[in-house]
Amino acid sequence: MPPRTPQQPTYRILFTLPGTQAFTAGNLIARLPAGMFSVSAVVMIAGTRGSYALAGAVTATGLAATAMTAPWIARLTDRHGQSRTAVPATAVAALGSLSLLLCVHYGAPDWTLFAAYTATATTPNTGGMSRARWAHLLADDPEALHTANSFEQAADELCFMLGPALAAFLCGTFFPEAGTLAGAVLLVTGILIFTAQRATEPPPSPTPKGSSPLRTPGIPPLIAGFIATGAVFGAMEVATLAYADATGHRTAGGAVLALQAAGSCAAGLLYGTLRPTDAPERRLRWCLLAMSISMSLPLLAARTLDSLTALATALLPAGMATAPTMITAMTLLQHRTPKGRLNEGMSLAVTGLLLGIACGSATGGWAAEHAGVTVGFLIPVAAAATALLVIAAPSRATP
Repeated sequence: MPPRTPQQPTYRILFTLPGTQAFTAGNLIARLPAGMFSVSAVVMIAGTRGSYALAGAVTATGLAATAMTAPWIARLTDRHGQSRTAVPATAVAALGSLSLLLCVHYGAPDWTLFAAYTATATTPNTGGMSRARWAHLLADDPEALHTANSFEQAADELCFMLGPALAAFLCGTFFPEAGTLAGAVLLVTGILIFTAQRATEPPPSPTPKGSSPLRTPGIPPLIAGFIATGAVFGAMEVATLAYADATGHRTAGGAVLALQAAGSCAAGLLYGTLRPTDAPERRLRWCLLAMSISMSLPLLAARTLDSLTALATALLPAGMATAPTMITAMTLLQHRTPKGRLNEGMSLAVTGLLLGIACGSATGGWAAEHAGVTVGFLIPVAAAATALLVIAAPSRATP
């Protein structure tokens, strides 16, 4: 690696490292479908079968299958390398998407939709693989790694802003299966570009050192924190959509949610330009405290002003604490994960987030339906406070 100057790393300097531009471009192409598949599946199934209940059940099954499969795929990635594992795993996932498309198009029985969508659970954790590459390249430069993690989080937010919009546009403009088809093509193309960059790939660890990340001191509380943070995301999404529907602006719900992602994306990019001055453990507690406070803004806007415009205005600053929290938590996870198990550690974080999103969506939906649409905004506040309590508890991990 070329010698680095003592100046604060910037995003421009980050991408002067050989191979980083190419693997980032491929990863972004492969990551975009993550925000497309579920929306495309719902639109495709509901549009042809006339049942949102069936569409929701199919996507929920795929989410559960992903949560169970992702750590196993990541473990194989650590042991055999990203290139040898990600390509066949992506091929299976793409075939699952195409199978779902064909089953819907030709009116196959409902059970085939569940089987086909379950196969997409082998989709590699593209964001985790990219973060693992940065951790490998910048192992001796924590400040540059902080900047890289900030970029990755901003990229996540960008993909989850653009993905659903692109899926809805394709399905509505061309044909119901267009979003799923485009997502499969983008996933395969991006993974092939990403894995072709062998020089930046972390070396495989056939016999990784240390215990499983789940048995490593300090990591279980982090995973619990990711679950609680995922509940923040899931509950806020459902509560916002329910509120938009109740106020007669159903179609505006997605655009309102995009403001939260936009705030998070902007805050993440800004956070990456700052020089960390204290331990990540301490930074994470401050970030979670900020997120707990900021999540009360949508609640106050919905309850006191009773306006979708006010809610949209509150979601923008509410999202600004999200990216710094995720960036710091991912950095801390990288520090605590045993060498040779980075992909597995990153995958466990994503699994925790998915589990939390599912729980938050269910809880927020129940609260909005049975206790009032504004009550659903209490769930993100409670989930953020729970994450803070979990992380603030004494840990045996060393800084």
